[in-house]
Amino acid sequence: MRKCCDKSLSCLLVNMSRVAKKRKFDKTRQDNLYFDSYSDVTIHEEMIADHVRTNTYRLAILKNSESIRGKVVLDVGAGTGVLSMFCIQAGAKKVYAVEACSIAEQAVKIVQQNNMEDKIQVIRGTVESVELPEMVEVIVSEWMGYALLHESMLNSVLYARDKWLKKPNGIILPDKAELFITPICEPIVEDRLHFWYTVKDNYGVDMSSMSDFARKCIKNSDISVSPVTGEDVLSHPARFAELDLYTTTAEHLRSVKGHFRCESFGSALVNAFCVYFSVSFPGPDKQQPLVLSTSPFKPETHWKQAVLYLDEPVDVMQDTLVTGEINMYPSEESDRHVCIHLDYTIGKQKTHSKTFSIPDWTAETLS
Repeated sequence: MRKCCDKSLSCLLVNMSRVAKKRKFDKTRQDNLYFDSYSDVTIHEEMIADHVRTNTYRLAILKNSESIRGKVVLDVGAGTGVLSMFCIQAGAKKVYAVEACSIAEQAVKIVQQNNMEDKIQVIRGTVESVELPEMVEVIVSEWMGYALLHESMLNSVLYARDKWLKKPNGIILPDKAELFITPICEPIVEDRLHFWYTVKDNYGVDMSSMSDFARKCIKNSDISVSPVTGEDVLSHPARFAELDLYTTTAEHLRSVKGHFRCESFGSALVNAFCVYFSVSFPGPDKQQPLVLSTSPFKPETHWKQAVLYLDEPVDVMQDTLVTGEINMYPSEESDRHVCIHLDYTIGKQKTHSKTFSIPDWTAETLS
């Protein structure tokens, strides 16, 4: 999944993209643009280089070797085929690596380079359109997007589960996802707003009036994908949703919501909420599951975190109560793009509501 490495640059690019005209386009064109974005080497380099992501999948697959050995596996959205090859290393009998974009051609070469062509069959197409020669006993996929659901492939995994996974003993890796929210004090945005008050000291020109304009540009309704540190977090995170991949349906994904309740650690300025996710893999012999987390308290991943800026910051003190409800759902422009509606109350303030979305990076291409 795409990420901007620099936090301030990420905010700037996201804000600039809002000038693009929003239109609703047919699903086929949306899908083509989505898959085309995975045809470039950069995104695959970023994902493979994400050690937390790649190594957690490798460990999870190898630790579940007893469940994979001698089995037929389906890799949904196989990309370069790295997860498929991990499955062969774990003893899989056969892997069908389904990939919709042209990176499938490179996956074929990588499979041949690793002498696995007799066990891995790369199939070009979407999992919804291809036909497999047999049912499978294992589904593996790295389907997660920003804030878990933005441009994710979870719907495709659920489709594959219902059509191709043997019942009742088929397994899915990972098999659970959880979503969390916490209030934060994001210092960079406050520094950016204060910057306009420093121009006069540096250059002799008063540009403090730019602060209001900057606030509107930065603290808008965009979901900012940027790294949050543990020091920014102002309370214990609250889990507001859990998805069981064995039972979740596509209809469930039309509205993933939950309530949250947090208490602030101490005196601070709340200027945003942070949303992040984790996915878990079953442990062998009912051992503790292996968790891939995008928490601010864990090593950074290429997913970073989703930051939701408040229109106005709020001062909190020790144990100030922060409550609310969050709802994640597909945007009207594209089913692949997530919107987040937030109702929140901080301390004794009245309840505020705000709806956020990640701008459509393809809007200029489409218009």
